[in-house]
Amino acid sequence: MENQVSHGSRSTPSIHQRQEAAGGGLLDSVKKAAFVIGSALFFLVAFRNSVTWHLQRFWGASGDFWQTQWTRMRVLFDGNEAALFFIGTMIVPTVSFWVFNAFLMVVDSTGRPSFIARYRIQQEKNNPVDPVRLRQALRTVIFNQVFLSGPLVVLTYMVMSWRGSPCAHELPTFHWVLAELAICGLLEEILFYYSHRLFHHPAIYKHIHKIHHEWTAPIGVVSLYSHPVEHVLSNMLPALIGPVLLGSHLATTTLWFTIALLVTTVSHCGYHLPLLPSPEFHDFHHLKFNQCYGVLGVLDRLHGTDDKFRKTKAYERHTLLLSLTPLTESIPDEPKKTQ
Repeated sequence: MENQVSHGSRSTPSIHQRQEAAGGGLLDSVKKAAFVIGSALFFLVAFRNSVTWHLQRFWGASGDFWQTQWTRMRVLFDGNEAALFFIGTMIVPTVSFWVFNAFLMVVDSTGRPSFIARYRIQQEKNNPVDPVRLRQALRTVIFNQVFLSGPLVVLTYMVMSWRGSPCAHELPTFHWVLAELAICGLLEEILFYYSHRLFHHPAIYKHIHKIHHEWTAPIGVVSLYSHPVEHVLSNMLPALIGPVLLGSHLATTTLWFTIALLVTTVSHCGYHLPLLPSPEFHDFHHLKFNQCYGVLGVLDRLHGTDDKFRKTKAYERHTLLLSLTPLTESIPDEPKKTQ
């Protein structure tokens, strides 16, 4: 009996050990959040400065280039802020989404250009994509955008107009835009992670979230392929909550919505392309279902829902690709054991 008790005490973690593990997970989450968001903001600053310099040089503009363009836009719409808001928060992000996905669907359907197809993560899947399943996904995505996203954007405008002026004449400073984007990213991580885990509850999954997981090897357009309830609560609400709570300017909201749509497209695209964020994390979620629920991976690290992922080759490949060699070649999977 004494040996059994001592053996049990060695195998069961103590309260102190569990607290240390939780503290370590929290610290890892904070460091991961700082790294991911900091890297994204650094890239955005560099991109914005480069674009601004080239545009000002091309047009010979003086003064604040972006403020000048915004003033012209307001004059063009002659005070119709509702139309301006709808174009900025619905049309611009949606067009960006479909332009990017049109290119990806060509690659998915034809395998051309072969240079891109080399970077497919699950190489045996969607090669080529099933056209019947693709058409079904397209119909669902278009329905979600037209009949759910559109009305929600209108409702968002009403709420934000009640609180302030989302189309104010003066643009926010770029430093404030960066701060708001960081806050929006963290809020999205929190709401998406917990709503996503909720939709994986057995009592809910088969009725709602199972639709999205019909694609165990996702493609870009599948990012919005979901049940209407999920689209509202898990796709739209996490992205909307930041601008609404912060009372963001339309310029910030447009930028945030566009970034959010492009990032979720990359996460689902099935290709680990050079210089783009790694989609390995969410691709693994579609493959295994019960890992990697978040966007940034911050809360997955905190709650340990990436523990199996971190033991895989996919985790080793979960990095920014800076060469032209596909990571499936430089970090291949372990050979399957033969019986």
